[in-house]
Amino acid sequence: EIREEALGQQVCFWRRMRISRCFLFLVKKCGNIKPANWRNQHTYKMATSASANLSKIVKKNYMELPQDGKVQAMYIWIDGTGESVRCKTRTLDKEPKAVSDLPEWNFDGSSTYQSEGSNSDMYLIPSAMFRDPFRKDPNKLILCEVLKYNRKPAESNLRNSCQKIMAMVSDEHPWFGMEQEYTLLGTDGHPFGWPSNGFPGPQGPYYCGVGADKAYGRDIVEAHYRACLYAGIHLSGTNAEVMASQWEYQVGPCEGIHMGDHLWMSRFILHRVCEDFGIIASFDPKPIPGNWNGAGCHTNFSTKSMRDEGGLKFIEECIEKLGKRHQYHIRAYDPKGGLDNARRLTGHHETSNINEFSAGVANRGASIRIPRSVGQEKKGYFEDRRPSANCDPYAVTEALIRTCLLGEAGDKPIENNKN
Repeated sequence: EIREEALGQQVCFWRRMRISRCFLFLVKKCGNIKPANWRNQHTYKMATSASANLSKIVKKNYMELPQDGKVQAMYIWIDGTGESVRCKTRTLDKEPKAVSDLPEWNFDGSSTYQSEGSNSDMYLIPSAMFRDPFRKDPNKLILCEVLKYNRKPAESNLRNSCQKIMAMVSDEHPWFGMEQEYTLLGTDGHPFGWPSNGFPGPQGPYYCGVGADKAYGRDIVEAHYRACLYAGIHLSGTNAEVMASQWEYQVGPCEGIHMGDHLWMSRFILHRVCEDFGIIASFDPKPIPGNWNGAGCHTNFSTKSMRDEGGLKFIEECIEKLGKRHQYHIRAYDPKGGLDNARRLTGHHETSNINEFSAGVANRGASIRIPRSVGQEKKGYFEDRRPSANCDPYAVTEALIRTCLLGEAGDKPIENNKN
């Protein structure tokens, strides 16, 4: 009887084991088993880069080593796409105090869409210098212009012509402030924090939102903010935007050529911060099609005449001039001559229609918005809401000066650096 009972217990044991194995097999095949009252929520799994998994603690041990009086200078430039930045580092014997202390350098333009392999050497001309928030003082970030083999500006070097235009109107002290919107993505191109096989709730709670279900990626935003302040960039604020995983930061006010310098360096720093976190910052003007907001780079502009008493008169004159050159500005406001912005400027989601020029007080659906405070005080600035998130700030600011201050007319695009 005892043997039979023991045998019966063994049979029950192995029967339970077979049931358990069958259960595990089903779990592996079907995924996680949820309780009966489990709501059919989407799963969250973010694709990140392999570099994000490397130990930052180990890296820190090396980054704290003394530099023996040497300085690391990271040279940064805009590549042939007109949208992406490249960088490489050289060692200097002492800390540079001004841009004039920095040597020229060169690079292989055939690997950056800027030259042919048979004549690939291109020049890096230091143009603006910032503190390095990644390697820290005394190391530097150096924004460079790119010159071709014949010492003429590369096609993507729009800084060169912008600087000349700004010099022509220096007595008007043109000020700019640019609102850079961007979207955080996983390395698979899926928006950060979005369900892996679906969408978050509709727009509404995300703009300036607070809470884990409303703000996705705030650690990255805060890291970027602090890094820009350390670098010396005139970053004036930041906020969560209308679409989930979309953010904005504001750079300015900056005078003249400094607007483009500071915005480009802020973009570089954002890419580097995101690299550390293993995700991507996208400046695509319409990263998600459908009923979702796009990403722009609204540009605020004023001159001394606009800021003085009675400046509203000059603002209205500028708007009239801009209305006559709408297509010229549309072509200048994204690197693909308006094709990128066509996906964004639809007349919906707080945008104007790309084919129509409009202006209004406090109207975020217009091409040009006059802030309500400016309308009341009769002086100040206006906001051009047409530039795309991936615009070249040198092209945008130059176009505004050409139209508003130099009185250029006609919709024919300016062909920079075609030499």
